[in-house]
Amino acid sequence: MLVSLRPAAAVAAVTALLATSVNAIPKVTRTGRYLYQDDGTRFYIRGIAYQEQGEVVASADNNFLEPSTYIDPLAIPDACTRDVALLKQANINAIRVYSVDSSLNHDGCMKTFSDAGIYTIIDLALPLNGSIARDAPSWSTNILDQYLTTIDVFSKYDNVLAYNVGNEVVLGDSTQLAPYVKAAARDIKAYLKSKSSNILVGYAAINGASGFRNVLADYLSCGSEATAIDLYGLNDYSWCGDSSFEGSYSATHTQFENYNVVAYLSEYGCISSPPRLWTEAAALLSSQMSDVWSGGIAFSYFPAASAAGQFGMVTISSDGKSVTTSADWDKLVTEYGAVTPPNSPSQSSAAASTYGTCPTASTTFLASGTTPPTPNEKDCNCLENALSCQFKPATANYSVVVGELINSGCGLLGQAGGSCAEIGGDGATGVYGRLSGCDPRVKLSYVMSQYYEATNKNAASCSFAGNATVNSAASAAAPAAATSCIASPSATFTPTLEASAVGPKASNSGTTGGSNSNTGGGSSGNSGKNSAVSSTDALVGVLGMAVVGLASAIWTLA
Repeated sequence: MLVSLRPAAAVAAVTALLATSVNAIPKVTRTGRYLYQDDGTRFYIRGIAYQEQGEVVASADNNFLEPSTYIDPLAIPDACTRDVALLKQANINAIRVYSVDSSLNHDGCMKTFSDAGIYTIIDLALPLNGSIARDAPSWSTNILDQYLTTIDVFSKYDNVLAYNVGNEVVLGDSTQLAPYVKAAARDIKAYLKSKSSNILVGYAAINGASGFRNVLADYLSCGSEATAIDLYGLNDYSWCGDSSFEGSYSATHTQFENYNVVAYLSEYGCISSPPRLWTEAAALLSSQMSDVWSGGIAFSYFPAASAAGQFGMVTISSDGKSVTTSADWDKLVTEYGAVTPPNSPSQSSAAASTYGTCPTASTTFLASGTTPPTPNEKDCNCLENALSCQFKPATANYSVVVGELINSGCGLLGQAGGSCAEIGGDGATGVYGRLSGCDPRVKLSYVMSQYYEATNKNAASCSFAGNATVNSAASAAAPAAATSCIASPSATFTPTLEASAVGPKASNSGTTGGSNSNTGGGSSGNSGKNSAVSSTDALVGVLGMAVVGLASAIWTLA
């Protein structure tokens, strides 16, 4: 079906559609393991993934076909106006967005969706330049600042349901990453609480073997209200074709029947037998599953390529002004329109969450109970200013050279009898170096300074191909400066963000393509000409991925 709406006609259509929706969108909060609106009505996520896919570069290191760029769908108001009538047609009340650009303006889209009664679940990570990387994990100032900046930008909107701190970060062979995810949830919850915000904090997990999947879910929701996630998402594609609850969901449902926080399917929609029938929605949004699950996110509105095949339910015209729907879409509209999930249990009878003891490490789940500290930008900046050899890149695009420089610096330092242990961390042992929470830029300056000092401050040792400069004001050796500046390396506290870091740009109308794009993205999306891409590259964030080249013998990077 072709839906063609010119801007003026689209606005008129949306205005008519929303004529009866003059009240503010109801607030949704969590009571125990369930979601409720202000009036006590139970809330279920009847959602869809909503993000055009960025550029995907297939390689041996990209088995999941994750995009290296992203298109912010909440910064293209014309596209949101174009799509909202279709979303309402399908009775969709939530969209999941995998990557947003905090420097852009989101007012138009967020109001359009709020007026239509559509909530947003926003992933805070930007893979490649602002996420907890699987091959080089860290919870550091550059990632924290990016998360907080996004939260501040979206704090004025009334239809943000949740923020995800990660998507499929932890896999079966990388369970030692779980402490980094838990630390992120802890600090983001503390920040939201300091802002008197009740927006939920979540994580979207891969549906792997139950031996690690269930333990990870318990690990992320254990301990206390302050350290546990509010919302557990499971990316589950087990229901294929005309399956059944018993054949696809029963075992997982049973395993989560005593889970203590809200659970939902953060992605679903197997593509092995097209067109997709979406009959799982009838089970998911029924009394058969409502005691455990609070709905789910159908994947995906826009076309999206993955290792499993081609997803997507609509096609956007080359001018971005019309939408062609598919049989997949028509069937989702039918299934979502037919469900009436039970309004139970009542909010007054819903039990409060209890938080048990965290799972202990095992041969199948390597995560330590000790999580990384809260990144402390003030301490890290103190150290950077005190170091004797400072990273001063010869090129503005310094993200390209940081990884190799750290690799080279640690190699040279090792030959000189030194160590890079203080800049790394290990989620399996729960040991995190004094600088583990610092920006990679600071870590590099620390490595450079150690090597410079190990060679009796030979000027040539603070060159690094013209990317370093001697700091004549430095008075203490690098280790002493680190001890002085970062006096409490394991501290956790409520993080803060400078107000100057927040401020959106003018909105991108989405009618023309952009030549520049930020790296990042999530599982969803489609590369298209209607792109809200930013020329701001978040280079500091890129540094978080640049440490990949470090030799593990020098620095533990699981």
